[in-house]
Amino acid sequence: MNAEDPLRVGIVCDLLEERWPSMDLVADALMRCLPDVHTPRIEPVRIRPAMPRWPAALARMSRLRVAVNANRYLDRHRRYPRWLRRHHGDCDAYHIVDHTYAHLVHELPASRTVVTCHDVDAFRALFDPVGEPRSRAFRRMAQRVLEGLRRAAIVACDSVATRDALTSHGLRSTRLEVIPLGVDPAFTPAPTVHAADGPALLLHVGSTIPRKRIDLLLQIFTRLRAIEPGVRLVRVGGPFTPEQRRMAATLGVLDAVDVMPTLERGELVALYRRSALVLMPSDAEGFGLPVVESMACGTPVVASDLPVLREVGGESAAYARRGDMEHWVEAVASLLAERRADPARWAARRAAGLTQAARFRWDRYAQRMAELYAEVAHG
Repeated sequence: MNAEDPLRVGIVCDLLEERWPSMDLVADALMRCLPDVHTPRIEPVRIRPAMPRWPAALARMSRLRVAVNANRYLDRHRRYPRWLRRHHGDCDAYHIVDHTYAHLVHELPASRTVVTCHDVDAFRALFDPVGEPRSRAFRRMAQRVLEGLRRAAIVACDSVATRDALTSHGLRSTRLEVIPLGVDPAFTPAPTVHAADGPALLLHVGSTIPRKRIDLLLQIFTRLRAIEPGVRLVRVGGPFTPEQRRMAATLGVLDAVDVMPTLERGELVALYRRSALVLMPSDAEGFGLPVVESMACGTPVVASDLPVLREVGGESAAYARRGDMEHWVEAVASLLAERRADPARWAARRAAGLTQAARFRWDRYAQRMAELYAEVAHG
């Protein structure tokens, strides 16, 4: 390779069939931004096989969790590694954009591979087997993924909190770098601010996995409806689980909640802009991208008081104690009252959020990643 030639970097993506939008977002941002990095020059190559269509019998069983998980395991841990051995190409460096695919390090030159770690959920059964009991087969799978993470030349963490969690669980010998994610430039405030005299719209963006605390979100919303008549909740990220839907019906709020699928970027921007507040009552996060996306659109955030969310939201977000419904209701009701009664303070809150969100840019993320690629490519 000549000194003038760009570094060929294989961007090892999540399988498209898994429809994991946050991970696709990282890969897409790198593919878009890396060609604009001038020092070092990078030629990104997307690496991702297309998985075979499910057999008809399995497709008919697709609502059964066991069938979905079995096919997912085969795609991730059998078909993808086998394909990668034959097709990864001759790249100078590789970047696995999702730590749950770190087992793929075993199929790549580990000394030239970077892995991004977003959180430690995938390894919790190994780190805390009592609190996170799993089958022996699951633990073996998680162990292989963790071994791949350990073998990588560099692990890039989204946050200091994720880096510290890995360090506390024994990854001290692995080089860990903190590189925060970015916010797409499309996330901007509306030209005009919506009037604050109508019913407020509250927004939650994310999945329905347990740590997102949809149960707490529904309880908070139920209490708020008694304080703020007409308030509505929009949840983006797919349907409720059956248990969550039953809970919403039992609480009497099912008709006041709009449940939406994962949205295209433009639709999500419009929804952030229309919302009075974004709520993020999670028990744990690896970064908390909706916090900065919301603030970039000029919408204030109330988030669980977690170190990682304080790291991302800074002094611009409002925080409520994790799992404390009363504190959450008090915090949200106070901000909705401020929105109506104190426009100047509300405008200052929005402006502070815009300033905080501006710290997170994909071009900066790509520049820092490019520097790591150059390090591992040159030994």
